[in-house]
Amino acid sequence: MGTVDITGLRRQFMARGLDEGDLHEDPIGQLQAWMTVATEAGIHNANAMALTSVSEDGRPSVRNVLMRGIIDGGPVFYTNYESRKGVELGARPFTEALFSWLDLERQVRIAGEVSRLTPEQSDAYFASRPRLSRLAALASDQSRPIPSRKWLERRFKALVAAHEGIEVPRPDHWGGFRIEPRRFEFWQGRDHRLHDRLVYEPTSEGWEIVRLAP
Repeated sequence: MGTVDITGLRRQFMARGLDEGDLHEDPIGQLQAWMTVATEAGIHNANAMALTSVSEDGRPSVRNVLMRGIIDGGPVFYTNYESRKGVELGARPFTEALFSWLDLERQVRIAGEVSRLTPEQSDAYFASRPRLSRLAALASDQSRPIPSRKWLERRFKALVAAHEGIEVPRPDHWGGFRIEPRRFEFWQGRDHRLHDRLVYEPTSEGWEIVRLAP
C-alpha cells in the first residue's frame, strides 16, 4: 500500500462531515471503522487513548494507555493494579477515555464504568506479550518513587537472569480492565469551527444517536 496523504484525508473528512446516516448502529463498529482509517493513514499508536481517573480528594489525573482489544462491547487495557490509575479506578470505577486523531480532525470520547478482567483473561494477554515486556512488569513498581534509572536497570537485569530458561509468571498486581461504555461521542472537525458531534446514548432497545451543538 502506498503512502496515505493525511492532509488530503483531513480535508476530505472536514468537507464531507459526519452525518447520522453514515454511522454504524453499534458505536463499537463505528470506533473500529475510524481506528482502521487512522491506522491505515499511518498515525502512530492509533489505539492510544487518554484515560482519566480521580483521587480520593477529587483530583483528576490523565494518561495515555493502549486499547488492547474489545471484550463484550467494551474497550480493554492492561496495567499495574497498584499504580495510581489502578488504585483510583479500583476505588472509583468510572472513567472517560479519549481517542484523538487530530491529523484527521477526529476524536472519540467513551465514558463508562470500569471493572477488572478475570485472572484467566489477564493471564492470556500477559502470556502473549514479549518476554522482556513481561519481565519489565515484574521489575516496575509503577507510580512509586525509585532511587534512580540505574537502580531500575539493575533490578531488571537481575530478573532477566533469575528467570533464564523458565516461564515468566503474571504478577497478581498486573492485569486488565474493561470499560463498560455508557456514552460515546464522535467528533469530526469542520470548517469555521462548526464541528460535527454525534453522541450514542443507551436505551432499552440499543443506542440512540443525538447531535450536539459544537
